[in-house]
Amino acid sequence: MAGMTVEGASIDSTRPSIARVYDYLLGGKDNYAVDREVGDVFLRDLPGSVAIAFANRAALTRAIQQIVTTTAIRQFIDLGSGLPTADNVHQVAQRHAPESRIVYVDNDPQVLVHGCALLEQNDRTRVVRADVRDPEDVRTHPATRELIDFDRPVAVVLSAILHHVNDEEDPAGIVRYWRDHVPSGSHFFVSHFRSGDNPETAEAERVLQRTFGRGRWRTDEEIASLLDGLEILDPGIVPAPLWRPDTTANRWSADGAQPELSVWQHLIVAGLARKA
Repeated sequence: MAGMTVEGASIDSTRPSIARVYDYLLGGKDNYAVDREVGDVFLRDLPGSVAIAFANRAALTRAIQQIVTTTAIRQFIDLGSGLPTADNVHQVAQRHAPESRIVYVDNDPQVLVHGCALLEQNDRTRVVRADVRDPEDVRTHPATRELIDFDRPVAVVLSAILHHVNDEEDPAGIVRYWRDHVPSGSHFFVSHFRSGDNPETAEAERVLQRTFGRGRWRTDEEIASLLDGLEILDPGIVPAPLWRPDTTANRWSADGAQPELSVWQHLIVAGLARKA
């Protein structure tokens, strides 16, 4: 069979999925041949590009840890969460604050399969099938309203999702909606593909456009503008490996000097912002 149905949604194993390609690049097993075919384009023709996925995931993990250990925020909305891997948002947050509550949002039906497993294991986690381009639907969804108190600060996670939203779909409007509907003290984590003046960047963008019909690399200025009205916290919008890194890692020199990054590690940037 080409697909299966989960809670009214069909999983199509004949068409590639962004979430499953990402899972494949991270070494996961929740993918099909059609996803591996796309992933192999990166692995074969764009060697080193898998560093993007790992750099992004590591920055997300550090961001969640810092939010939960340095603020009173105990509720998270992960928009475009994708397939679970090691150290998901709820695992990182609840490791430090077990009372943390997390809503995962995705429109990929395979994410729902894993969401069912999460619900069985964790009563402070919900998975909402919705489109991040319809934030009103996400915010008013019964599962969201059940778990998230919008009178208290929220962490809104936009990890590697806004570059899949084309300009005409108003990515800035998505962020603005959430900015306007969460209280002061809320935090926003964003990671995003960054424009680069090199053939590798251009080819990576072409692969995604050709495969999925979407994918918009943006400049640092354009990415920062998505966070208009929010205070961008130190160190600003920077390559993901340089966003509040673990300087005890082996790749850092004894004097704390930052390592030289590859062209791929420059391609994904990260930033954390706060609503005053």
